[in-house]
Amino acid sequence: MPKKHRLDADDLEWLDSNPVDLDGPPAGDRWSTWDLSTPTERGPRPHPAWLVTELAAVDTELGILKTGKEADVHLISRGVPDTDRVCLLAAKRYRSTDHRLFHRDAGYLEGRRMRDSRASRAMASRTAFGKQVIAGQWAQAEFTALVRLWGLGLPVPYPVQIVGTEILQEFVGSPDGYAAPRLATVDEGLDDLWEQLVAAMVTLARAGLAHGDLSPYNLLVHEGRLVVIDLPQIVDVISHPTGLDFLDRDARNVATWFAHKGLPVSGDDLSDLLRAEAGLT
Repeated sequence: MPKKHRLDADDLEWLDSNPVDLDGPPAGDRWSTWDLSTPTERGPRPHPAWLVTELAAVDTELGILKTGKEADVHLISRGVPDTDRVCLLAAKRYRSTDHRLFHRDAGYLEGRRMRDSRASRAMASRTAFGKQVIAGQWAQAEFTALVRLWGLGLPVPYPVQIVGTEILQEFVGSPDGYAAPRLATVDEGLDDLWEQLVAAMVTLARAGLAHGDLSPYNLLVHEGRLVVIDLPQIVDVISHPTGLDFLDRDARNVATWFAHKGLPVSGDDLSDLLRAEAGLT
């Protein structure tokens, strides 16, 4: 029988300076968080074939795609070590106690009042706890919107899962991690992109919805296809007190940009079309 090795002082000193995480993944930065989400916190079924859902998968941080006032978007590779099962995900992480202010959140959060009076007071006074509650509300609102719009056939990233204030969604870009450009930087194929955008906005309007903050900066263009992103503030134009104002502003913002690019389009005409499709005329 082999003799057991007794740890001496040098061994213990090395272990102290080189801790071993027995629960950590064999590679990457963390185990996949897939099993941390309940079925209602995951994307619609059937899950796309490209999505890695194996519990043996690990997540590896590849960098930041975008920073913002309320959230940062990180690029993550999720894969099973030593296999070809891998996918790229965009992780949108809403700041909680350290974020400064949600842009125009008072208007967007109208109608999302909470039964918990303590939480409502904290949100109103912007305490650290209140900011955390707001971050959770915005993350949940965006994930819910992505799931709903995906179901309507809108061109949005596939919503993978939500864990707390982190939304994992389909990465829109190249396989080597280059994000698709924003519409604001695109100069070609604008006629077709305008038609795609109008079709998407009409679908939204028929469902009684408006993006709420639509602009060329939250529209991506991937291989000629328009993709709508940044949806935490999606507005119900029927029930929201100023829903029509959001719908009109969306129409004006995008039409003005396309008009400056030389297309014969009008924000008023688009607004009239969307109001009609929403049954508000």
